[in-house]
Amino acid sequence: MNKALAIWKFDYRYLALIGSGLLLLLIAFAGGLEELVSRWEKQEEYSHSYILPFITLYFIWQRKNLIQQSAFSPSWMGFGIVLLALVVFLVGEISALYILIQYAFIAVLMGIALAIMGWPALKPVIVPILLLIFAIPLPYFLEASLSANLQLLSSKFGVSFIRWCQIPVYLEGNIIDLGSYKLQVVEACSGLRYLFPLMSLGFICAYMYNTVFWKRALVFLSTIPITLFMNSFRIAMIGVLVDNWGSSMAEGFLHDFEGWVVFMACLGVLVAEMLLLSRLGTDRRPFAEVFGLTVDQSVDDSAGAKVRPLSRPFIAIIASLAVVTVTVFSIDKRAEVFPERKNFPIFPMQLADWQGQHSSMEDTVINKLGLSDYILADFRQVQGAPVNLYAAYYASQRKGISPHSPRVCIPGGGWQITDIERKDLGLLAVNRIVIKKGDMTQLVYYWFQQRGRKLANEYLMKWYLFKDALLLNRTDGALVRLTTMVNPGESLDLADQRLQVFAQEVLPVLPQYIPD
Repeated sequence: MNKALAIWKFDYRYLALIGSGLLLLLIAFAGGLEELVSRWEKQEEYSHSYILPFITLYFIWQRKNLIQQSAFSPSWMGFGIVLLALVVFLVGEISALYILIQYAFIAVLMGIALAIMGWPALKPVIVPILLLIFAIPLPYFLEASLSANLQLLSSKFGVSFIRWCQIPVYLEGNIIDLGSYKLQVVEACSGLRYLFPLMSLGFICAYMYNTVFWKRALVFLSTIPITLFMNSFRIAMIGVLVDNWGSSMAEGFLHDFEGWVVFMACLGVLVAEMLLLSRLGTDRRPFAEVFGLTVDQSVDDSAGAKVRPLSRPFIAIIASLAVVTVTVFSIDKRAEVFPERKNFPIFPMQLADWQGQHSSMEDTVINKLGLSDYILADFRQVQGAPVNLYAAYYASQRKGISPHSPRVCIPGGGWQITDIERKDLGLLAVNRIVIKKGDMTQLVYYWFQQRGRKLANEYLMKWYLFKDALLLNRTDGALVRLTTMVNPGESLDLADQRLQVFAQEVLPVLPQYIPD
């Protein structure tokens, strides 16, 4: 063991300050952290997140020898980071956008570490702190979009594997038709249950892979194609098993066991990749030398002990946390505004010369969409194809639950989008989509009608959602979609005219059910 010049220690005052700071932090951020744990519990793809804080603590503890021997140089930059993060936190508290609170929490932790330790001492433990980012779930709308796209890609690649096995198969959206059986690649099979845990594991492996940066970055980034490939392979294997031994191969314990085996196979591919990379490039070393935790020099018992001086930036952070904590609890908890409205079940089924007929969705679909109220009805005139009206109303979108974009959902039903554009109807702008399935063609208009605005741009809709949550304390809104079949021999212009005529009739009625 090498003799250290000094062992730096915290005295009881410093430890009391650190304890007070962490306590204030947990009290202030309790709502956002509670919502975070709730997402871990509800969504299986994030269930691995429970262990990530403990891994972070272990990695930091593992560098304790280096930390003990480091003379901290507290930085006021840490105080600046904390102040900025606390502003974001207050915005998240007022608007109840939990993702802002959760990211602000990690930023505050980073700022506190910088204010106490300074950059030279923080550098060895910054990566373990960044690991906590993988414990924060994506916003629902991004997750839904990612899941839908992964479903389609996994279905396509899976079908390619099945065909390679000389099995006749037909793919319609995310439905795999084997003739005798039909398999639907549902959202749970999109691959997110592999992707998020494997990305976290890839980040940990990259941290423990002590080699050049490009190899570490490649290990982490490769988790995405590995997940896509292995999930597609799993879907293909289920298809082959179902074709030979029946639908029981895609159900129950066997289905879940296959998922576990595939995840372990993903881990095996990741290890094989690191083994291969250790033999490439200028930094060629045995895998046992490049993979593992860094072992710091141990501290000699004879080394002299020194007490760390109090960090002024950290004292300023404690004061700021105290003020913010008091502010959060002194602000009146604003009850979200829910404007009066009529319910869609009493929506009129006669609009001028359009006669309507209600339809309904299954309870499982309604629960998955998370909507508060909806209408699904076919309206028709004496002549011409019917127009399907679908409007999904959300009384609150504070927890990230919001309308699913049709451009994400449509391909999942087996329809192929052949054309999409933004179209100005004068009364409003809509997204115009032409979709096809076999010989069938449909024309779709959709827009977002929220708090007096009619928007076609989905990202602009998210901006106004944030703004109105902050200033108006309202997050209600709806997706409105009009769909009509393009009959054989009929032009798209006629279908456009039909949707536009119906839109003129339905727009004046909607504000009673979707408040301005």
